[in-house]
Parts: sequence; C-alpha cells; structure tokens
Amino acid sequence: MQTTDNIILTHEQIQHKIKRIAYQIYETNVNEKEIIIAGIAENGYIFAERLKAILEDISNIHITLCEVTMDKSSPQNTVKTSISDSVYKNKSLVLADDVLNSGTALVYGVKHFLDVPLTRFKTAVLVNRNHKKYPIKADFKGISLSTSLHEHVQVTFGERDLATLE
Repeated sequence: MQTTDNIILTHEQIQHKIKRIAYQIYETNVNEKEIIIAGIAENGYIFAERLKAILEDISNIHITLCEVTMDKSSPQNTVKTSISDSVYKNKSLVLADDVLNSGTALVYGVKHFLDVPLTRFKTAVLVNRNHKKYPIKADFKGISLSTSLHEHVQVTFGERDLATLE
C-alpha cells in the first residue's frame, strides 16, 4: 500500500497559527512578569522558540525557554528539563509540542511539571489530533483534525514549514 502526503498546513498557515497561539498565550498571561515556554524536544522545542520570538515582539513579558527531553518509548522514567525547577517555580508555564498524537508525551510532560507549584499551567500544540490514548487536551491549538488511527501527522520546520498527513 502506497502512502501519500497531504499538506494540511502550508508555511504561511503555520506562521499564522503560531502567531495566533502566541497572542492567546499573551492574553492569558497579560498580568505576568515572566512566562516559561517548555518545548518537548525537537519539534516541540522549535515550536516553543517561535512562540518565544513572537511573544517578545508583542509584549514586554520576559520569556524563558525550557527544553523538555524524554524517551518517548518509556517517558515515565526519563523526563528532564534544561532549566532547574527553581527557575519555573511559582511562574506561569506553557508546555508546547508540535503534534498532540496519543497524548503520551504531553501527559508525562504535564506530570513532570506538577511536582512544582506554578501560578498557571497551559498546553499548546500546533496540530491536535482527536484520537488520544490519554485524557489530555491542548489549551492552545493551531488546528484540530479527526484522523484515522493509521494516519500520521508530521510537522517539518525549516525554511518552508509544512504539516502533512500520511
């Protein structure tokens, strides 16, 4: 069986959605002095970097980036962050990933951050799939898709960003 790629978001659409999510994050955190944007390693971190750049353009809130790494085959044991918990303690935090597939990465990321008191905790994804293994939702999302379990959503960040469905 041959797979085909269907473009679901073009470069321009991705840029627009990231900008809209950044504005939503700003509106939610308008009274905060600092926001931590924690991106799940690789594409989630790239997404977080782009959110940070826009937030710095549209607000005077200090944005701190954090990279969240985990072994996605056994995330319950391996969640690590690039900053210490004292940096994000009692701050507003947004956990970001490119695609919410089964919810595994996001749910274990959330679990990791729940060990430290936060003033606000939200999640952001560029693409939200409606088939999840865990009862987790994205507070900020670029697009929601109803896909079959056999389809795969992939975001490619680069000079010409693309989100495809195979």
